[in-house]
Amino acid sequence: MSSPVPALNRIRVGSAPDSWGVWFPDDPLQVPWQRFLDEVAQAGYEWIELGPYGYLPTDPGLLQEETVRRGLKVSAGTVFTALHRGTAVWDATWAHVSDIAALTQAMGAEHLVVIPAFWRDDKTGRVVEDSTLTSRQWRDLTVQTERLGREVRERYGLEIVVHPHADTHIDGEENVSRFLDATDPDLVSLCLDTGHYAYCGGDSVALIETYGERLGYLHLKQVDPRILAEVNADQLPFGPAVARGVMCEPPAGIPALEPVLAAADALGVELFAIVEQDMYPCPPDKPFPIAQRTRRFLRTCGA
Repeated sequence: MSSPVPALNRIRVGSAPDSWGVWFPDDPLQVPWQRFLDEVAQAGYEWIELGPYGYLPTDPGLLQEETVRRGLKVSAGTVFTALHRGTAVWDATWAHVSDIAALTQAMGAEHLVVIPAFWRDDKTGRVVEDSTLTSRQWRDLTVQTERLGREVRERYGLEIVVHPHADTHIDGEENVSRFLDATDPDLVSLCLDTGHYAYCGGDSVALIETYGERLGYLHLKQVDPRILAEVNADQLPFGPAVARGVMCEPPAGIPALEPVLAAADALGVELFAIVEQDMYPCPPDKPFPIAQRTRRFLRTCGA
């Protein structure tokens, strides 16, 4: 008889609109927000992220009412930034961030997930800027991100967690390490997305073991290695790669999530682990059974 899996008591599991194929505030290919809330609760999750701003209601009173009656709580909001472009983009960035941070705060969450700008368009594949930053751009990226962390904390009481992402300048091991080494740990933490890090060739367990004190948040995701090999061979941008199915249902892909969760739990701090299986676009009836199976699988991992 196999021994029981140790409970990961410091890991709080949730899901997000992304796992229901939601990438945009409003899109005819996406399920209505009411259906997402109904199904994420029915699948057994307690925590959710806000997703793209405007998908869920932006009125805190209405959103509080809709989440509470389904037994749901919000773990984080998400913002998109291009801080490597310097001080010229600060005002526009802050206008975007402040609305989302205010809603995140009002919902009782403590984290703001920060996603860097794409260097190529995720739909068309058009290269919009160089995939490699100059030394000046790296300095702008790190200094401006520290400023964002400071401002968000002082004004909204939130902690930023920066999300390495495919087709951005913070992607695989080399760039993630460079970014973390150049930023103040008190102001900038990491949202490790296991799928994106594997997509870019990184080892999530090694990253946690090396930069454990910087880990502030987790996104749980897996990559289909066979499709990833095709994506790399065809040099596909991220959007078409997702449409091809590069992000797959656990436990079918990489990395194995059991050792990732165990390494995160061993840090001895409370962490959110939010399931995000990129599936845009997808049939409306596809996400819910996957969400149920994924929640059952995570329970076998102790979460």
